[in-house]
Amino acid sequence: MKKLKINMLSKGQDVKGQGVGSAFYELIDLLNEYASDELEISVNDSSDSDIDHYHTIDPGNYLRLKVDNTITVMYCHFLPETLEGSISLPKPAFDIFSMYFLDFYKSADYLVVVNPIFIDQLVKYDIPRHKIVYIPNYVSNKEFYVQDNETQVETRKKYGIKDDAFVVLGVGQVQTRKGVLDFVEVAKSSPDYTFVWAGGFSFGAITDGYQELKAIVENPPANVIFTDIVPREEMNSIFNMANVLFMPSYNELFPMAILEAVNTETPLLLRNLELYEDILFEYISGDNNEDFIYFLDKLHNSKEFYQEASDYSKKIATYYSKEHVGQQWIDFYQRIYKEQMNHEISMFWEGKYFEKIRSKKATALVEGSQSNPQPLGEIVFNDHLLITASNGRKLKATVNKVHFHENTDDEKHLDFLLSYQDVLRLDASQIKKYSNKNYLQIVEISEIEDLSDNN
Repeated sequence: MKKLKINMLSKGQDVKGQGVGSAFYELIDLLNEYASDELEISVNDSSDSDIDHYHTIDPGNYLRLKVDNTITVMYCHFLPETLEGSISLPKPAFDIFSMYFLDFYKSADYLVVVNPIFIDQLVKYDIPRHKIVYIPNYVSNKEFYVQDNETQVETRKKYGIKDDAFVVLGVGQVQTRKGVLDFVEVAKSSPDYTFVWAGGFSFGAITDGYQELKAIVENPPANVIFTDIVPREEMNSIFNMANVLFMPSYNELFPMAILEAVNTETPLLLRNLELYEDILFEYISGDNNEDFIYFLDKLHNSKEFYQEASDYSKKIATYYSKEHVGQQWIDFYQRIYKEQMNHEISMFWEGKYFEKIRSKKATALVEGSQSNPQPLGEIVFNDHLLITASNGRKLKATVNKVHFHENTDDEKHLDFLLSYQDVLRLDASQIKKYSNKNYLQIVEISEIEDLSDNN
């Protein structure tokens, strides 16, 4: 199969300290490293591509998606129910925003979710199941890995943490959904441990629970540190200085922090959520603050239990490897390209004829052969065609009808060709050329779109 050009479209990197931007960069790095033979990756490019992959729901991407003539993929990072506890908007504004991004999802040819549990929920919003694909997130072990003890100690010094402290780490935006209030309550009940929350208010005052959370961040308990937003390139050191990643979130998709932490072999303590069951295998979980306190004490006091939890993280990291996730993306892109473009036809030999089709003066293709009964291939009704000219222009079209003819009588063969002249619009030299072929195939097309018009 030909090398596909994938155009990644995102504004998520403009908002610091949130997972959409991290997932965006990780995917690009993964595909550039693992799939460079099969995929050519561009970012926010205006030139022609085979597939446009949208990562964010900003208005610019929304308008582009509405007129996009190529194959479109949308990353599904949240649903209306997952936004509750993240942002605080008046109900009418929240409802309008929900309608907006659901229309964004429905306008794409395909949706990619990072957790299979959201497939059924999207179907409830009238999105066809066959449009939805699950591919997990990925984190590079070149960016997140186990550091030596000396580096870990240096990071602790930077944040004023003792060398021998038991560090409980929380990661993510400071918002109600992330369980920040529970994180702080558990810290109050565990004064012998140091609690660090790496993250800040990425969306400012519209963050759900902003005033209450802001008061806590500005005046935290003595054993709690709020770092504010940490640059991504420093997060590996943050994970390495921690003894455990504690994520008491009430709702998630697939937190990048979890994949980052397991690459550093850091044990996980998570809230017991259904969405983790199919994606994380074994890990430590609790239902409430009492459970969390119990497991933190056990992780601190039992070397055997701590090693077991660390081994769980190693197992998760191995499963979400570059090879495992990278191949899923290659297979997905190649499959949807084949589904949307059943045949690719190169009209390098007929530049003038291509222009007739592009201008819709002609609405049929013709090809002849001395030996092949199907010179244009096994094309059938409703197939999608990608038609390419020698100058690089591309058309997309849908097949209406397909006709074949074998030359057993020169006069009848010519009559067959001329009977489609109203849709072919051949000149005299072309008529002569094709009437001399033993086999003819004529493909009537509609919905002709010039993909180059978007350049």
